[in-house]
Amino acid sequence: MIIFSAISPHPPILIPDIGKDNVRFIKKTTAAMKRLAQDLYAAKPDTIVIISPHGQMHTDAFSLNMSNDFEANFKEFGDLHTKINLKGDVRLIHHYKEILESKQRVVLTNSPVLDHGAGVPLYFLTQALDLKKLRIVPISYSLLDYENHYQFGMALQQDMLNDTKRIAIIASGDLSHRLTEDAPAGFSHWAKKFDETLMKKIQNKDTEGILKLDADFVEEAGECGLRSIIMMLGMLNTINHEPEIYSYEGPFGVGYMVANYKLKN
Repeated sequence: MIIFSAISPHPPILIPDIGKDNVRFIKKTTAAMKRLAQDLYAAKPDTIVIISPHGQMHTDAFSLNMSNDFEANFKEFGDLHTKINLKGDVRLIHHYKEILESKQRVVLTNSPVLDHGAGVPLYFLTQALDLKKLRIVPISYSLLDYENHYQFGMALQQDMLNDTKRIAIIASGDLSHRLTEDAPAGFSHWAKKFDETLMKKIQNKDTEGILKLDADFVEEAGECGLRSIIMMLGMLNTINHEPEIYSYEGPFGVGYMVANYKLKN
């Protein structure tokens, strides 16, 4: 059964040993992530399906990471100490591959080191969970169109609902990377508009509007979260839910949004 679903940003600067003094500029995000972690703890997940934009990506195929053991570390960002170790839900990964292969092109990878798109949310959100019992299913999206990503999620939904395991879904992704003059991807006047538009559609549960966002508009924003969100929406297709945006800010030129899709019976 699906017991939790949320959108999480993944800035490494959230990690204290990386962000250091800069952490004070993202207090809203930090507080919202702590709140989301409490929600996840209360949901008591057995398995977390984490959708990341920074895993092994294929142009025309989705990727499921089937490693038995995972480590999330942040050495590439200069932090040699912070890390977490997690177990993969290998049986479920193979099962999802079987379900999907007649509908979508899916490849299996075996990468025991998680990318930061998965690592940052999992580091923050699982600190109160029993990591010896918890299992994860890391998924990477493709460069296929939005409808394909929605269909991917829909293909898994019924199986997730019927599973006796308590499944949590986390869509990892940042919004526009072009909010300020010193933003990583440079400034765009459309960046703020994109973030505002997407958040409004999320709050209004306008899935159709999200799927129909203009590709040039999205590209101009320089985002990395839209496809993750669309995959999650496919998984929630028939489920009554109420999205609540816990926080949004972009002090470093990248939009960080934390949202909980609260599920209703």
